[in-house]
Amino acid sequence: MSTWIWVVVVVVAFGLYLSWTAGRLDRLHARIDAARAALDAQLLRRASAAQELATSTLLDPASSIVLYQAAHAARTAPAEDREVAESELSQALRAVFAEPEQLTALQEAPGGDEALADLSEAARRVPMARRFHNDSVRAARAVRRHRIVRLFRLAGHAPFPLAFEMDDEPPRVLERNAA
Repeated sequence: MSTWIWVVVVVVAFGLYLSWTAGRLDRLHARIDAARAALDAQLLRRASAAQELATSTLLDPASSIVLYQAAHAARTAPAEDREVAESELSQALRAVFAEPEQLTALQEAPGGDEALADLSEAARRVPMARRFHNDSVRAARAVRRHRIVRLFRLAGHAPFPLAFEMDDEPPRVLERNAA
């Protein structure tokens, strides 16, 4: 009789462990969804600020065209090409602000300081949002790799989480301007 009690206790304890693990995995997936939404918002904010600056006539025509095309491509890129388009926007920002004279001219133009502050703030937040997203993905992947999670299919039908890899380094002059 006492053997049956111990078997029941072990089965219940194992069931509770599986339930707790499934709940933890569900919370991690919810955290990934929230982090991805925040990342998408920051990427959109950066692309919008870049596009607004490009159409403001505060930059020279060549810089405006390069920045506008990269920002437009980042805003309209399909999901599978998004990382590349966002990396190209980062590269375009670094190319446009490669020379300090561009920054000085922009700061001296009427309304240039505000546009530059918006872009600096948006460019500063993108790496943080991407880091939060990728940390969430890393945590979920670690749990999903456990043998018990795979054996009992505790992840359900949720897709395997993917990190968002892109070149998110802002131009040095924008980093100094945001500080």
